[in-house]
Amino acid sequence: MALMLGIDTGGTYTDAVLLDTARGPLATAKSLTTRHDLTIGIAAAVDAALGDHAGTIALVSVSTTLATNAIVEGRGSPAALILIGHAPDDGTRKDVTSALAGGPLIQARGGHDALGEETSPLDLDHVEAGALKVAGTVSAFAVSSMFSVRNPAHEVAVRDMLRRSTGLPVSCGHSLSSELDAPRRALTALLNARLIPMIQELIVTVTTLMTSRGIRAPVMAVKGDGSLIDAATALETPVETILSGPAASVIGAQHLSGHDNAFISDMGGTTTDIALIENGQPKLDTRGARVGGYHTMVRAVAAYTSGLGGDSEVRLDEKGRLVIGPRRAVPLALLAHRHPGVIDTLAGQTKRAWPLEWDGVFALRLRRPASEPSGLSRPQRQLWDALAEGPVAMEELYRDRSPKLSLEALMERGLVITSRFTPSDAAHVLGIHDAWEGESGKLAAHLWLRWWAMTGHTAPDDPQAFARLVLEETLSASAHALIEAAMQEEHGLPLPTGRSAHALLQAATAGREGTHFALDVRLHHPVVGVGAPAATYYPRLASRLHTDIVVPPHAGVCNAVGAVAGGVVQRADGLLTSPRSGVIRCHLPEEVTDFDDLEEAALHASGVLERLAHQAAVRIGADDITVRVDRKDEIVACKDGSSLFIESRLAAVAAGRPALGCQAGSGTKLSS
Repeated sequence: MALMLGIDTGGTYTDAVLLDTARGPLATAKSLTTRHDLTIGIAAAVDAALGDHAGTIALVSVSTTLATNAIVEGRGSPAALILIGHAPDDGTRKDVTSALAGGPLIQARGGHDALGEETSPLDLDHVEAGALKVAGTVSAFAVSSMFSVRNPAHEVAVRDMLRRSTGLPVSCGHSLSSELDAPRRALTALLNARLIPMIQELIVTVTTLMTSRGIRAPVMAVKGDGSLIDAATALETPVETILSGPAASVIGAQHLSGHDNAFISDMGGTTTDIALIENGQPKLDTRGARVGGYHTMVRAVAAYTSGLGGDSEVRLDEKGRLVIGPRRAVPLALLAHRHPGVIDTLAGQTKRAWPLEWDGVFALRLRRPASEPSGLSRPQRQLWDALAEGPVAMEELYRDRSPKLSLEALMERGLVITSRFTPSDAAHVLGIHDAWEGESGKLAAHLWLRWWAMTGHTAPDDPQAFARLVLEETLSASAHALIEAAMQEEHGLPLPTGRSAHALLQAATAGREGTHFALDVRLHHPVVGVGAPAATYYPRLASRLHTDIVVPPHAGVCNAVGAVAGGVVQRADGLLTSPRSGVIRCHLPEEVTDFDDLEEAALHASGVLERLAHQAAVRIGADDITVRVDRKDEIVACKDGSSLFIESRLAAVAAGRPALGCQAGSGTKLSS
């Protein structure tokens, strides 16, 4: 028996669970995530769950949706992208420019070919000069060199120079993936660089808090594939924690529900993440995780992520239709719970003779940086300063300035967020959720209806009808997401688009009242619904999807359970090629070596990869480690009866359990 502390930090809630390896969850707690200072929310949840067990905790593990949410919402710290030997248009690809978000791009000569041969000398002086110019405006660098997975020498040289010259974190493509596709590797390295400060804040917060509570157990984090890594590794490669939340929810849902074959649907405040578990194991997407429109090269649980959550903003599209998400907002019920003066502002807006577009919308600082944010324009700085004392109604901000562009810029940097009507507010209006302040939702719904009617579109009759419509759209979007996840899993296809397809999908998933026809959609696996809003929404989906809906005990803290229920898995990949007759080239993570015999090269590669995987597992803090080396040869039979060697792929996978232990004040270590 051992006691473990699981923590999950989401966009809205932070959860903690005290898990006994023999008896299951002993205590759970939930607090609001405090983005301005993560310590407050994490400490509240941990202290409530921990009780007097601090001295006996054997493992602390963290899962988070912060990285996923940041990508979905287009947020992150500024980073520079350095492309070595890339085609000029690689830096202008839509996904790369979107992820770069106006950050610096440096392109330089260099790179290798598919055989690991240098195609052009590295222009290190050019890279250094460019990096020094922009170092004061970014928080990290991302480096991607052509065919770095076949020879990482140029990325390593640039990495070492940047660390020496700037002292900033550096994210290299070859350290994140061993697969070909340089532009996607560059994108993954860039996303990783932009996430480093955010995950660093989380890890430092947790480790500092554990020390202050007298907990000396190892601190680990959940990767996107559900396995665990130590805190130091998470700081270096935070992009590996994208889909950490979905991975933890899959592990936790299977642990709590006992279902070995099911769709796991985890609705949080910002996103809904859907994954499939078969034979007790989560399905992995070996092609790389897709999040927020980006196709990364991160091995992760094959999860379908949509920008739908209990805190998704409610808005009208250009045709006057109600839309839920994808951007997160602070629910007005929560804002009024924290800032009671919001009620008076909303009430005052309802008494005005005419409606305004920004009625019922507030702006507030999302987090409190360690220092004042740099690189702000004058209008952005004015808006930032205006929010220093707390939330401000957009109506007031618009009196003196037009803050829309500045607001968008600060939101993209993760500094500011809006508060407006959300599905959580609709649930408060309807009385199916009462955790926060309910009057704000009714006032905001009234403001919504006034503005909606003024646009010339047909609006619901009263706040209750409006709230029911928001709930209906949320349920319909949840059903759409589950059907699309099933389509992706079964056929690798997204749902069809177009008006006719949308109408058919609506007929299949919407409520049946007042319709002329209906379609039935049946999921052949049960749905295990987890996440804070699960009990509010998922039971209402059973009749629409004609399957069992299971909301297990502790569903609201499922991710925290999954954070400590996983194991350690580390892999090291290598490749053997034949650049010319009689030569076998061995491409390994940190070396490129030639041999004249295939089996000799394979033996060398296997030994190196086994050692690297084992060392990585030990470094992370694994126990009872086993290492398996797989080899797959690609050999073509020729017409003359001979055979032609193309390549051989090798992968060493080290698996184990995290080493459990706690240290008392005297420094003695107790192992399980």
